[in-house]
Amino acid sequence: MGGMNALKIDFVSDVSCPWCAIGLSSLERALERLKGEVRAELHFQPFELNPAMPAAGQDITEHLTQKYRSTPEQQAQSREAIRERGAAVGFEFRKEGRGRIYNTFDAHRLLHWAGLDDPARQAALKKALLKAYFTEGRSPGDHEVLVQAAQEAGLDAARAREILGSDEYAQQVREREQFYLDHGIHAVPAVIINGRHLIQGGQPPEVFEQALRQLAAEAPQEPGGL
Repeated sequence: MGGMNALKIDFVSDVSCPWCAIGLSSLERALERLKGEVRAELHFQPFELNPAMPAAGQDITEHLTQKYRSTPEQQAQSREAIRERGAAVGFEFRKEGRGRIYNTFDAHRLLHWAGLDDPARQAALKKALLKAYFTEGRSPGDHEVLVQAAQEAGLDAARAREILGSDEYAQQVREREQFYLDHGIHAVPAVIINGRHLIQGGQPPEVFEQALRQLAAEAPQEPGGL
């Protein structure tokens, strides 16, 4: 591994975004294929698709109809397409889809905390949260679901509960969210490499693989960038 440049990857996403689940599984496949060739350090950055969503959430059909003016039939087609894309990269979306859309701010607070502790645990927490919501149909706004995900990721459950019961890391999360909005990130997933190269959307593994290989081969980055 000597002399191999580590790429810094900021994965800007929301835990209630299906394309973020696809994008992450896809990126992980690409990194798997590049093992021994490209080293990458993954950091998860917060983005809220629905920052004003109340705690109890909203029925998904109603939400998508209001937000995108789509019909239930269009939503069913889109859900099936997403399920197939997920399956292709090894992420399982439950057949009946999501029942509701929830507020994800507390999930982002926990992810921020996990990132300070250990990037590998942060990644494990992110995956546990995506699985809880998209595979198991549980609420990422529910503190018990969040504590359980933290535990699954090898984090301290009591500390997770303490954070959720306070407003710890709220300011840091808002600042990070604002930072990406100010830099023109208005759709997720947004994958930012070395603070300057943006790959947008739930791309297939080949796209990530090619981009990462190319960037790893380039001269070491100068300080600066995002």
